[in-house]
Amino acid sequence: ALRLAGGRSRCEGRVELEKQGIWGTVCDDGWDIPDADVVCRQLRCGHAVSVHGNSAFGRGHGPILRDELGWRLSGGRDGCAGRLEVFFRGTWSTVCDNTWYDPESAVLCRSLGCGTPLQRLSFGHTLPGKMLYECGSLQASLAFCRWTFNRSAPCHQSRAVGVVCNGTGS
Repeated sequence: ALRLAGGRSRCEGRVELEKQGIWGTVCDDGWDIPDADVVCRQLRCGHAVSVHGNSAFGRGHGPILRDELGWRLSGGRDGCAGRLEVFFRGTWSTVCDNTWYDPESAVLCRSLGCGTPLQRLSFGHTLPGKMLYECGSLQASLAFCRWTFNRSAPCHQSRAVGVVCNGTGS
């Protein structure tokens, strides 16, 4: 679950996430327009117009959940196609294809507001980190699936995942 709080409408405000019944906030370290675009698309609010830090909409309560939101598709025709890159613990990572199947692609495309998956792509790993995801069902986002960060064994001999969704990020 995701919401914007403290703004003048449901499409403006402080980013808040719910995890296991508790609402938390998102730290603004490294938060930028592409990150905000993900939130806007998920809330069906179009595209991000601007980003405000320093608790512009008031301080939130609960845990800080910055690491939950930094994923993107890059290098494709728009924000709904390309190589999957995830920002976690201060590092951009690619995602290993060892456990990446239809459920993972469906979760990603839906959470980005990009519809359903059309095609799976494969790339070389060129970023510092590696993530691994396993989604048993259609979760709200990859953050709610089982995940592993920077463990070499599960990602051994893997390629980096890319996805083409049927929606457009234009």
